[in-house]
Amino acid sequence: MSKDFNELGQPLGRRLPDWKPAAWPERTAMPGRYCRLEPLDPERHGPDLHAANALDAEGRMWTYLPYGPFPGWSEYRAWLEGMAKASDPLFYAIVDASTGRATGVAAYLRIDPPNGVIEVGHLGFSPLLQRTPAATEAMLCMMRHAFARGYRRYEWKCHALNAPSRVAAERLGFRFEGLFRQAAVVKGRSRDTAWFSILDSEWPDLERALERWLAPSNFDGAGRQKMRLSDLTAISRPSGGPTGG
Repeated sequence: MSKDFNELGQPLGRRLPDWKPAAWPERTAMPGRYCRLEPLDPERHGPDLHAANALDAEGRMWTYLPYGPFPGWSEYRAWLEGMAKASDPLFYAIVDASTGRATGVAAYLRIDPPNGVIEVGHLGFSPLLQRTPAATEAMLCMMRHAFARGYRRYEWKCHALNAPSRVAAERLGFRFEGLFRQAAVVKGRSRDTAWFSILDSEWPDLERALERWLAPSNFDGAGRQKMRLSDLTAISRPSGGPTGG
């Protein structure tokens, strides 16, 4: 990072003479090829989400989230209703383009327009969404919307022991920044938090990498990928680093 110096010779951060606060993310649909994101609506999305989540019989998707699994539909519906009313976190349902059914949720949180910082989280991906092009496309849609609204830093944080989430972050092009030790108490246990980010300067190359991976030409007749996303995003990661599949 280039530095300016004050009259005392102390180094300062880069000047941002044209900086304007980012805009609040819109509560609007984000269309894609494999999925679309819609503002969370318990009436419209709730039954499909509950049915899709039930396919996770072992409850693996809830292990590292601060809530769930829910005992039944009434408890899950109550949670959905609370989240749908919030503006931070701002929740979206991920709807499968081919079936029209909601298969997961995601949210913006810790939304900080004055500093241009926003986080993606509360990722509740049912087995119908996990490890699909739609899951990747949903993240692309949310990144694109955030950077279009003027954010300069896009964050991903997860439980330090959540290996699949850490692999997913690096696969998507996030850069690992470190651990916050004993950052929270979740479900009665201590949690260290792993921090990842994408900066606005990195976004154009990452967007092209994600679009290239999601192109229909990148999949064979059986739906198998030809190029790995981690290989494409690694090109956009200046310092390299470990990648996933």
